[in-house]
Amino acid sequence: MTDKAFTAMTRYRSHTCGQLRAEDVGKTVKLSGWVNRVRDHGGLLFVDLRDHYGLTQCVADPDSPAFPSVEEMRAEWVVTIEGEVVARSDETVNDKLPTGAVEIRITSVEVQSEAQELPLPVFGDTDYPEDTRLRYRFLDLRRERIHQNIVLRSRIIADLRRRMTEAGFGEYQTPILTASSPEGARDFLVPSRMHPGQFYALPQAPQQFKQLIMVAGFDKYFQIAPCFRDEDARADRSPGEFYQLDIEMSFVEQEDIFQEVEPILRDVFIEFGNGKSVSEKFARIPYAESMRKYGSDKPDLRNPIEMSDATETFRDSGFKVFAGQIAADDKVRVWAIPAPGGGSRAFCDRMNSWAQKEGQPGLGYIFFREEEGSIVGAGPLAKNIGPERTEALRTELGLNAGDAVFFTCGIPGKFVDFAGQARQQLGRELELIDENKFEFCWIVDFPMYEFDEAEQRIDFSHNPFSMPQGGLEALETKDPLKINGYQYDIVCNGIELSSGAIRNHRPEIMMKAFEIAGYGPEVVEEKFGGMLNAFRYGAPPHGGIAPGIDRIVMLLAGEENLREVTMFPMNQQAQDLMMGAPAEASAHQLRELSIRSTAPKE
Repeated sequence: MTDKAFTAMTRYRSHTCGQLRAEDVGKTVKLSGWVNRVRDHGGLLFVDLRDHYGLTQCVADPDSPAFPSVEEMRAEWVVTIEGEVVARSDETVNDKLPTGAVEIRITSVEVQSEAQELPLPVFGDTDYPEDTRLRYRFLDLRRERIHQNIVLRSRIIADLRRRMTEAGFGEYQTPILTASSPEGARDFLVPSRMHPGQFYALPQAPQQFKQLIMVAGFDKYFQIAPCFRDEDARADRSPGEFYQLDIEMSFVEQEDIFQEVEPILRDVFIEFGNGKSVSEKFARIPYAESMRKYGSDKPDLRNPIEMSDATETFRDSGFKVFAGQIAADDKVRVWAIPAPGGGSRAFCDRMNSWAQKEGQPGLGYIFFREEEGSIVGAGPLAKNIGPERTEALRTELGLNAGDAVFFTCGIPGKFVDFAGQARQQLGRELELIDENKFEFCWIVDFPMYEFDEAEQRIDFSHNPFSMPQGGLEALETKDPLKINGYQYDIVCNGIELSSGAIRNHRPEIMMKAFEIAGYGPEVVEEKFGGMLNAFRYGAPPHGGIAPGIDRIVMLLAGEENLREVTMFPMNQQAQDLMMGAPAEASAHQLRELSIRSTAPKE
């Protein structure tokens, strides 16, 4: 935490509470801050005084004229303390505190403001209900862990700005009041007073604007951009608003984006990662491969488990549950999930119970043990498929005595999510996940289209504005479900930091791409006419990405919830309990906006 030195005595302080060291012994100083706590040690009163920069121990003995004032002090009072810096005795030095070699002998105290009884303590890190913490967020932010998280966030953003500028990017701001976006999440709408019955929207992202900046010839753009989406909360997504490092570049291909973004993110994670190792090179993993090996398009590569196809092991085998499904439908596959170190019946039964709690019928398994100098498979599946198939499977997967393998069976599109969860559960249970590293990867080659079973039609699967691989020719000649887009995600430790794409900057390609998804030219003109029209006046090939600031800070702070790294977050119901938002508008405000409230009656 930055601690700017004070060069002269001011009204309230000569130093901060994180500044004094052994070389300051003998000085008369003045500190201001919050009373972290008061301790009575046999007549001596110790006051831990805290400000933004740190904590200093102050002491008053019964002979001090300030003693009666110190006796009255309570936690979180704001006070100014004056006194002499003295060295602590060897046995009382606190090596864990930067100011731990000294303390202040109090000569005078001035109370700046008193604090009522606290609804939650600031000292310590006791877990309190979320609504209490958010209603009194100004107190919650005084707690050391949360305070440090927000300071870390500030430092990371400053570092990102510096790195982007040094890499030749210009920072440009885009509008906050804009037009409603027809794709993505729900918009937040803002009624217009000057144009009754019409609405602005808060931007879900600066997507169209940053592309228009490229059309305008500004080459390398970035912005720490606020984004607004009316969607439900979850641990890695804040309701309402969030920030992203928005990036766009002209005259680039996919690999050019990677080469620019990779070193910036790597160096930020090295700088703020507290010594954790960071991927030297970010792996490039095709989407289909990621789903097959990891059961997810945001794989946690700290987990070494890779799944594989074991369908042929069970085809025409004695395990009729799987063999029957394989024979009945050629889309059915069996996936094997290795479990190094999981080779006991007790562990396998525990995983089977876990699967049932997840709403699955269970997890088939084989575990391996040594018998009379040989490694043999055990469990019902091993008995049903026989020793030859079991041994072939063990050899193929590289398993040994003390290991196990679990199985899922069905149509992969229906069980892949569960298989990915099982892989991660195994990684946690068997302690295979290395917590001391940041493992990055790019997920590439996303399908351009998917088949919507509910609507019985082809639709975009990821990003409708990305360039299809193969361009117009691919759209006109290939099966749409076999066309990939120049779309990519960047993932760290199983957390998706961002999606990005090389943009479709050619009007004729865009029209054809939307036509395949069932959107006629009149719909495209109506919904995206602004950007489409700009492309008709000379658009460069361009692409970009927008890593989430909140998620970057969450990973670097070692937190599991975005609310722990956001200054003033909303609760799970998208409410600001501290400020009372959202709130009803007055009748006068509604009349000015030419709108009326039709909220359902409770």
